[in-house]
Amino acid sequence: MNSQEIEEVLKKIDDFYPRKECYLEYSNAYELLFATIMSAQCKDDRVNEVTKTLYVKYPSLKSFAEADLSELEEDIHSVGFYHNKAKNIIGAARMLLSDYDGEVPSDIYELVKLPGVGRKTANVIRGNIFHIPSIVVDTHVKRTAKLIGLTLETDPEKVEMDLYTKIPSEHQIRLNVQLMALGREFCVSGRPKCSECFLRDICFHNTHKHSD
Repeated sequence: MNSQEIEEVLKKIDDFYPRKECYLEYSNAYELLFATIMSAQCKDDRVNEVTKTLYVKYPSLKSFAEADLSELEEDIHSVGFYHNKAKNIIGAARMLLSDYDGEVPSDIYELVKLPGVGRKTANVIRGNIFHIPSIVVDTHVKRTAKLIGLTLETDPEKVEMDLYTKIPSEHQIRLNVQLMALGREFCVSGRPKCSECFLRDICFHNTHKHSD
């Protein structure tokens, strides 16, 4: 895709998905951090249901750091993979208090030092908390970006770096949310709904498929 084609795709996506905010609900940086940790292989709606009561029961970073592991596992049981997620949340809370004065850092290399935090989670924090242009590559973004022709890369970090070079910085944060929505609604894994999609006339996957 050349820059003009990318601009056309971004315009259509903006028109169809005007939402710019993250789907996860939070009131501060560490709440978004923990919600994002919990969102791995779990729907955002489910995480939001859990955090509704979780952030009342644990109202501070200190309360998470001092949480009983088995009790926290039970509290977040419905998000799946709760053993590792609970352990990482407690570990991250303790590390934030001991190494970062209770503040979530903005630097990606500091963020990925936290338990359970990879580049995807780090970029969610950088984009939504610190408003630093960031590309969040989850399974939906990786799939949709390739299907519509924004990248030919398949490795998540290579997808991220490729999109940094192609997507204007002012568009990056909202594109994360938009591509996730596109992946859930149209670019469904294994069964993309090309004929129903608003990008069908310019999407690489659809136009290439019909030109074969």
